[in-house]
Amino acid sequence: MSRSSPGVRRVAAILNFIADHPGQAFALTDLVRALKLSRATCHALLTGLVDVGYLYRTGDKTYVLGPALAAIGRTAADHFSPLQVAQPEMRAIADDFDVVCGAYFLEGDMMHLRERATSANHVGYPVPLGTRMPLTTVQATVFFARSPKDATAWLERNIPDVEEARREALFAGMEFVREHGYIGLTRRSGVGPAFENAAPHMRSARDEPPVVPLLQVEDDTRYPLAAIMAPIYDARGKVTISLLMAGFHDLQSGARLREAGGRLSAACKRVSDFLAGRIEPLED
Repeated sequence: MSRSSPGVRRVAAILNFIADHPGQAFALTDLVRALKLSRATCHALLTGLVDVGYLYRTGDKTYVLGPALAAIGRTAADHFSPLQVAQPEMRAIADDFDVVCGAYFLEGDMMHLRERATSANHVGYPVPLGTRMPLTTVQATVFFARSPKDATAWLERNIPDVEEARREALFAGMEFVREHGYIGLTRRSGVGPAFENAAPHMRSARDEPPVVPLLQVEDDTRYPLAAIMAPIYDARGKVTISLLMAGFHDLQSGARLREAGGRLSAACKRVSDFLAGRIEPLED
């Protein structure tokens, strides 16, 4: 795995530190102490950042974010979309696993299919781009994976009289997603591969799709796999986007499910890291 230049990471650390403390200005000694850089290294980096306008050196010899960086930030805010990062991941997954990979955004209590990549065998996939459907307990396992309070509030808004078994299944699914990074959805008994046609016609959270979360996976068992979902976390640790693989028309082994789920989870983690602005630990 390639590693970034230590110099680049040090520059990023300085900018991130100052950005994390809006309204404050920092002297050279403050940054040396906070970032554990040598005085000479830190001074050279600060001088270079001032020269290109990414930092501004005030009259009292402290540093704040500069005008060039502010302009870049405005441009990024105006044009940024997590789909720019997710699309290449979705394209690769669709082609490598011969499936459809969709990006579902949670908007209120509704899911919105905003982007999709399809393999050559799924060009006529029946769920149209732009489809909106109510969140149900099946998909809620992913969107509320790390937010039990949000899951409880959602149930109280949408299914206040939810059966205990259904509530328990929701929270068990959330635990599975936290542990594995994804969850497989299998067709209920008697449901064929064309279940996707029913998805756009879901009317409320009470309507469960004809799929159930798979909470135990055996490598040698073959499952009627309908979909795999995985969460993308934002900087607050919330899930507002989920990637979903669908179009599995044959029985899938547990080993294949794990492989596909691991690939989807890894893709979502890369997008999550991007959204959270995570960088490698700084070393001087």
